[in-house]
Amino acid sequence: MSDLKKYIAERKKTDISFREGFDEGYEQFKIGAMIRQIRESAGLTQEELADKLNTKKTAISRIENHAEDIKFSTLERVASALGRKLKIIIV
Repeated sequence: MSDLKKYIAERKKTDISFREGFDEGYEQFKIGAMIRQIRESAGLTQEELADKLNTKKTAISRIENHAEDIKFSTLERVASALGRKLKIIIV
């Protein structure tokens, strides 16, 4: 385990607000990172995806870099534009 992972694990044990904030922020980061990875594997630029969605490149950048409070309907549209289906799993 890396030093960073050790630090995060230890801090989560001792600081509830850090743990809650970290987990929420990490989930938002993962959504944006997954969208970017799928877009890139589809061979699309942010601008090309934006064109497919009738939006601006800045909107795609915001989704990929700050996926906080993104609407479910927006995720569905992005997935569809990338030739994918959105699947939500609650565990």
